[in-house]
Amino acid sequence: MPVPKGATALLGAGTLCAALLLSACASTAPPAPATPAAASTPPASDARPAGAAPGAGQGAGGPGEPANTLASAPVPAPRIPGIGPATQALVPDGTGQALVVTGSTADDSTSTATLYEKAPGGRWTAAAGPWPTHNALRGWTADHTAGDLRTPIGVFRLDDAGGRLPDPGSRLPYDQDPEFAISGTGLSGEPLEGSFDHVIAIDYNRVPGRSPLDKERPLGAEKGGGVWIHVDHGGPTQACITLEREPLRRLIRALDPAEEPVIVMGPASDLAG
Repeated sequence: MPVPKGATALLGAGTLCAALLLSACASTAPPAPATPAAASTPPASDARPAGAAPGAGQGAGGPGEPANTLASAPVPAPRIPGIGPATQALVPDGTGQALVVTGSTADDSTSTATLYEKAPGGRWTAAAGPWPTHNALRGWTADHTAGDLRTPIGVFRLDDAGGRLPDPGSRLPYDQDPEFAISGTGLSGEPLEGSFDHVIAIDYNRVPGRSPLDKERPLGAEKGGGVWIHVDHGGPTQACITLEREPLRRLIRALDPAEEPVIVMGPASDLAG
């Protein structure tokens, strides 16, 4: 198994207050003789800037009440279910598909995966899953290093797929290669044969656009690499995420490069941040 990959002006209201105050003060003096100019002065209750529509600068409650600014408050963008604002901010604006893999605690080696898709209005809805998954033996880490037996936490692109078996209908580039063969036993003594029949490369410390087998590590070999989604073998991994065979094949067919798909993965408490 490969070594691990990871937010109006209130002039009208102010003018109104001044007009009302002057009216109140003037009411204590004897009334002045009416003049043509005085007769043409609009009532104080309708005081407003020249050319403004009636009620301009006033709140919905009427003259003298605070202006209603709720209508102009920004509306928060919809978030992926279970994902907090800090994690959502890491999801590219152009992304329309997100596989969310959530562990219960930082040390769990089992997790749950759900594929979410963004509707035209921007709302995220579940498109497939939830599916049971395995992750690394010792759980999760925000600072993955080679051999730590933890899966990197974060948001990563899903650009390339491959496997020992033929392409099941992937829209991602798919590399069929006999080098995806594996044998031996896993960390719990379970057989690993067939685990790489189908894989999706997680863009942690790799060069996107290449086969999952490519071994170039931009962050350096000490940061691990080869972090994939692959066929479940019944036990924990070194750093990868696993899915049962049919859910994995379904996921491979569902992912659309035009939607800039990502995987969002980590313990629930981290992803909710």
